[in-house]
Amino acid sequence: MFESRCGVLCDSCERKEQVSCTGCLNMEKTFWGGECGVKTCCEAKELNHCGECEIFPCEMLSNMGKEQGFDPLIKIEQCRIWTNEE
Repeated sequence: MFESRCGVLCDSCERKEQVSCTGCLNMEKTFWGGECGVKTCCEAKELNHCGECEIFPCEMLSNMGKEQGFDPLIKIEQCRIWTNEE
């Protein structure tokens, strides 16, 4: 079962409670108030998560979080896992 559009494991996120995040699957807007391009893209294409996309992994997902010091490969691998479970 997928937990996000991008591959983040929301249920085990340490920051979830600190920022009052219920996960992008349950939120109309992001917890930070801005737009998430990945969320918007998946929802526009009616995809559950990025792993279902024909251009996976795209440039947007491959660079998501790099500026903040996060490794996007972890999310990409999780999307692959979810795709194989379907």
